[in-house]
Amino acid sequence: MSLLDKIAEIIRGQQLLEKRLAQLEEKKPVEERNVSAPSVDLSIYEKKAREILDQAKEEGARARIEAAKIKEDVLRLKNESLQKEVEVDRKIGAVEEREKLLNLQKADIEKRLAELEEIKKEQLSKLEKIASLTREDAKRLILEATEKRMSEEIARKIKEAEDDVRAGAEEKSKEILVDAMKHGAVDYVAEYTVSTIKLPDEEMKGRIIGKEGRNIRALEVATGVELELDESLDIRLSSFDSVRREVAKRSLEKLMKDGRIQPQRIEEIVAKTKEEIDRILFEEGEKLCHEVRVYNLHPDLVKLLGHFKFRFSYGQNMIVHTLEETKIGVAIANELKADIAIVRLACLLHDIGKVVTDEEGTHIQLGVDLLKKYRIPEKVIDCIAEHHEDKPFSSVESAIVWIADAISGSRPGARYEPHEDYLKRMTNIEEIAKSFPGVAEVAAYQAGREVRVIVEPDKVTDAEMTVLVDKIIKKLEEEAKWAGQIKVTAIRETRIIGVVK
Repeated sequence: MSLLDKIAEIIRGQQLLEKRLAQLEEKKPVEERNVSAPSVDLSIYEKKAREILDQAKEEGARARIEAAKIKEDVLRLKNESLQKEVEVDRKIGAVEEREKLLNLQKADIEKRLAELEEIKKEQLSKLEKIASLTREDAKRLILEATEKRMSEEIARKIKEAEDDVRAGAEEKSKEILVDAMKHGAVDYVAEYTVSTIKLPDEEMKGRIIGKEGRNIRALEVATGVELELDESLDIRLSSFDSVRREVAKRSLEKLMKDGRIQPQRIEEIVAKTKEEIDRILFEEGEKLCHEVRVYNLHPDLVKLLGHFKFRFSYGQNMIVHTLEETKIGVAIANELKADIAIVRLACLLHDIGKVVTDEEGTHIQLGVDLLKKYRIPEKVIDCIAEHHEDKPFSSVESAIVWIADAISGSRPGARYEPHEDYLKRMTNIEEIAKSFPGVAEVAAYQAGREVRVIVEPDKVTDAEMTVLVDKIIKKLEEEAKWAGQIKVTAIRETRIIGVVK
């Protein structure tokens, strides 16, 4: 019960008491008038009245005491409330004063910051004038200085990252690739040499030439191949089309056995040989398909694959290359749980554009356009379109085809290239490595697969050398177009030489 409720109850009790006292006073005269009546005993009523009166007085006294206490409590609470209001007002005033002070300090700080910014701009302008450097140049110098100072930490981080990657990945990748390359071993014997025919004697040589050279001219016209004769008994067949060269070789061998060498006979033999070569091309294409376990391919595509027997890429026979790549790709796909059927077909058809000779374009685009006509699956076509990284890899199968192609094409001894291209690539690798400051000498070895970089010891520290090697590797990845791995070795050597006289 609250204090106000208690006060109300006491007031109601006091009012009730006063009302009862008034009622008693009204009854008293009547009782006094009736005193003389002999039949009424007034003492009982008087006793009861006194008891009620005494009780009312006691209750009134208690009520007055309780009211006094309540009044004191009310006064005390009122004083406490006033004190609290004063305290709150004091605190509010203090907070307001503090806010005013903070606003003044904030304004002062903002003013000082603006002044400092102006001083900074002024100092930067003076420094630029003194150092003859722009802000960008100064920033570059600071960054280079910071990088030099942090070289040791960067080198440590690079080494840790390389160790972490190699720890789990190197062994597994070696295992997968070595196993795949074992599967890539082929026993197909390709014809690498230039088409050459050994003549039995000078008489046969004269008969092939014919009167005024008409026989040899008829053979060149019918086959589209140039025949080169010298003082020896060898005839070299020269043509960019390996199939034509094979037709000329077989035709000449048949003419030598037949003995009847004349323009009309030459035309007949060449026509029959062409029909025979068409059959051989289909058989070779079918043999290649069966070797890699691809069946039900369109006959036109099978015949085009047969052209691989007489087609070379940097000296590497394309049937050998296709067999190697397909076996390697299938082995990798099996290890990585990829779609083996897609990898198998993509590896088989990846270079088919190289034997499309009646259209212009890159072998990748020619191959993609050709395979779309024969409704080859889209995933296979994507692998072929991306096997030279002309487009980003769209699937793991596409990456596998690229890896298998690189392994077969870039292994030592697989291919050769013209001397001029070889020198150009080696020079390019050396120039890229030598473009970094602090590099004294650069030498490329093993057809560009290894690069030795000699640094100036007074300009490059051991820690900075680690960062330098990392930068050279990244630049070679971007600019040196090479399908294999390039190993970069940096050497820092300090020599002190003294002479005893």
